[in-house]
Amino acid sequence: MDSFLLLGHPSGNSFFRAAARTFYDAGWLRELHSCICWDQDSTLARWLPTRLSEQLARRSFHDIPLHFQHSHPWREVVRLLAAQRSLEWLTRHESGSFSVDAVYRSFDRQVADRLPSLVGLQAVYAYEDAALHTFQVARKLGLLRIYDLPIGYWRAARVIFEEERDLQPEWASTLTALNDSSTKLARKDEELQLADLVIVPSQFVHSTLLDYHASTAQVAVVPFGSPPPRGDIPEIRFSSPLRVLYVGSLGQRKGLSYALDAVEMLGDQVTLSLIGRITSHECRPLIAAVEHHRWIESLPHPQILEQMRQHDVLLLPSLFEGYALVISEALSQGLPVITTLHSGGSPTIRDGTEGFIVPIRDSQSIAECLQQLIDSPDLLSAMRLACLKRAAELSWSGYEQGLRSVVRQMLPSKLDLP
Repeated sequence: MDSFLLLGHPSGNSFFRAAARTFYDAGWLRELHSCICWDQDSTLARWLPTRLSEQLARRSFHDIPLHFQHSHPWREVVRLLAAQRSLEWLTRHESGSFSVDAVYRSFDRQVADRLPSLVGLQAVYAYEDAALHTFQVARKLGLLRIYDLPIGYWRAARVIFEEERDLQPEWASTLTALNDSSTKLARKDEELQLADLVIVPSQFVHSTLLDYHASTAQVAVVPFGSPPPRGDIPEIRFSSPLRVLYVGSLGQRKGLSYALDAVEMLGDQVTLSLIGRITSHECRPLIAAVEHHRWIESLPHPQILEQMRQHDVLLLPSLFEGYALVISEALSQGLPVITTLHSGGSPTIRDGTEGFIVPIRDSQSIAECLQQLIDSPDLLSAMRLACLKRAAELSWSGYEQGLRSVVRQMLPSKLDLP
């Protein structure tokens, strides 16, 4: 039969690309929508400055033929330019005309407007904060509505963040989700209620939905995949200090203060590298941390992998995630991980095998795990090899197979699926 599914995400990322490959390879993809679908082989691409070309290359979907791709670029382009020129009034949270929220809402409306013209369409696949109008129109047209929720339910997040605001008031300004308006939060609930199938990346996300009875739809856990493992055996260094790496937005949602406290406990036995953007310039301990430790604001993906190869352990003591993709990336480079259950990284990371699982808000436990690696080079060596083996088991092809399976089960039986 003809392709029958429309897939849309405003910015694109690893799991969106994997979903696009899945549905295209299955012959199901009717159209792919994103704000920017960049053609790396275009004449314009050859004339652009290298830095801009590299940035836009992250928005290309080279696995999908161009005639499947539909761009909705103007608001996102202005947002990117405004961010580069520090025009914060244009990108201010929710209220800015070119904020991330405004981009997502505009994208959602444009995809929704497209649906009535697609004869034979059977399903739409949309993501959190960019699904409401699409699902409203899809329901009127009798289409299957598939919702991808890559992070835990917002009510569960708010409980943790409000606790954290009291526990670590100096870090409160980095908990940006606490600024979400009641209108935005209600929109999230409406999206969930309109969904026929909710796909989540971890059991942690599933548990947050169950705890708050957030959806009556079927919920399927489809864990994200890992890049292919590096082909060589990582070099084991027996000299100190232990090289600790943190990758992610620099804020308290990721448990950063607890990572910093643990590193401070160990003194000159460890060094810390931070890769990520500052979430609040008003947070004094955060600014002090980036001045004291090695800090890189942003790197292209290949260079992040290279940084992983130059370190001994990834530290990510997240308070609230869905599934942190950086965990799988670390595995692929033979880098053990210290993380929490709230990162969604269990059972990807098995405690004591590919790294350690620690409680949230527990700097002492983090320090003890780091000390084990300092005191036992053999343990570090064994974990590095275990990481490479685990990465090979958790390929993106596994994610794609799982995604195809759960979507197939929800589709009408009358469809003759390939």
